[in-house]
Amino acid sequence: MCTGKTGYAEAIQIKFDPRIITFEKILDIFWHTHDPTTLNRQGNDVGTQYRSAIFYHDENQKNIAEKSKNELEEEGVFKDPIVTEITPFSNFYAAENYHKNYYENNRTAPYCNFVIDPKIHKLLLKYGNEIKQEYL
Repeated sequence: MCTGKTGYAEAIQIKFDPRIITFEKILDIFWHTHDPTTLNRQGNDVGTQYRSAIFYHDENQKNIAEKSKNELEEEGVFKDPIVTEITPFSNFYAAENYHKNYYENNRTAPYCNFVIDPKIHKLLLKYGNEIKQEYL
């Protein structure tokens, strides 16, 4: 994976109940907690495995994802063009155990302090009481 030659992308798979949170809300969180304008890069991590991507499971999700991307582009939310790919889901491979729940298990690690914490603070500023602290 770390060579960038597999074609895989580091990603999370979210299983959700649309009665509790909508796909649109998940996309809004996605767009605003990372940089969708950098090609094959997130922070200091560089390579195709770090590309910004949405892997949809059906045509409805595809349409919603494309619509949200287009709306952000039209509104000029980001100063650079969005490079996030919207592509069909094919399969998901779970990470090694040391990667799972990384933030929860390593909150004092420099990566958590300098990369993840600012994203969480940004998320809390945007959604405030909508997001329960216990989930972060």
